[in-house]
Amino acid sequence: MVGGGQLARMTHEAGIPLGIRFKLLSDTPQDSAAQVVSEVVIGDYRDLDTLRAFARGCDVLTFDHEHVPTEHLRALEADGIPIRPGPEALVHAQDKGVMRAKLDAIGAPCPRHRIVSDPADVERFAAEGDGFPVILKTVRGGYDGKGVWLVRSSKEAAEPFLAGVPVLAEEKVSFVRELAANVVRSPHGQAVAYPVVESIQVDGVCDTVIAPAPCLSPRLSAEAQQLALRVAEELDVIGHLAVELFEIRDADGEPAVLVNELAMRPHNSGHWTQDGAITSQFANHVRAVLDLPLGDPRPRATWTVMANVLGGDYPDMYAAYLHCMARDPQLKIHMYGKDVKPGRKVGHVNTYGDDLADVRERAAHAAGYLRGTITE
Repeated sequence: MVGGGQLARMTHEAGIPLGIRFKLLSDTPQDSAAQVVSEVVIGDYRDLDTLRAFARGCDVLTFDHEHVPTEHLRALEADGIPIRPGPEALVHAQDKGVMRAKLDAIGAPCPRHRIVSDPADVERFAAEGDGFPVILKTVRGGYDGKGVWLVRSSKEAAEPFLAGVPVLAEEKVSFVRELAANVVRSPHGQAVAYPVVESIQVDGVCDTVIAPAPCLSPRLSAEAQQLALRVAEELDVIGHLAVELFEIRDADGEPAVLVNELAMRPHNSGHWTQDGAITSQFANHVRAVLDLPLGDPRPRATWTVMANVLGGDYPDMYAAYLHCMARDPQLKIHMYGKDVKPGRKVGHVNTYGDDLADVRERAAHAAGYLRGTITE
């Protein structure tokens, strides 16, 4: 696995029961996964020679991020290394311009968009629709709110162009809420879909995920799952695919969805599956990249809520565990071994049960206590 973050850490954990030998290319020995994986190579994923040396002897290569240069992945594939997802699929998660063009080609519903060349072009794009504000995104490199700007005039539109990469303009969508449809697809074409979830964002970062999305009609839930499965097939995705969605009201006032983003790896919106699904996203990603039969994605409980633990003023961790575990014996805590920085994802908690209000309160309390923003 290329990338030493928490996604690699949890994917490695999912492979342990299967006796899978796991090799990691990590930036530093302190990275989340590097702390727990036995075979770690420290190196730069942007260097082709490093990637080639790392991939030697591997049965398959997969990723915990989308940042490996596409041309390097094509070179490894030409060397005979199985890449899953392959470079021709992964580029749609690496480059938002390529993603939008492909989604348009397959008829997937998207916000109005186009590549813009400068602030004056942004103004023209705004005039073609409902005017400002509009959303600007660098086509590569953005995540967790980074590389994304809400601009209210052409004067505010200069900063995105400073990065020296193409800029994508999108209409600002008036959405009801954000959803995510997570699916997994294997090389032999088997695919499974998890329940569609609601993803609640705070300052551009995922804060809470509710599975399944409350009050989502069976029709729209099925449409979102089918859309994600179709995207996975059309793009030939191998492994886990998260399709981030906006729930909107169409011209007739009926609920509908638009595709916001794609991620071709285990995803924050799927962390609930560790404790709330029969087979987690991590276990199914492992199965998919090894072309094993996929596991059952159905939920174990009526409701599961995942809450991210963000860096803050941490109390003593042992004392925090004592409180959280004593207060809620069913609570599941997943910490990543990362240095604490304000706003940084350092862990998450999962709660589950039959009463949604109770499940949400337990998750919010535990995440807040671990962060230090709740003290009782």
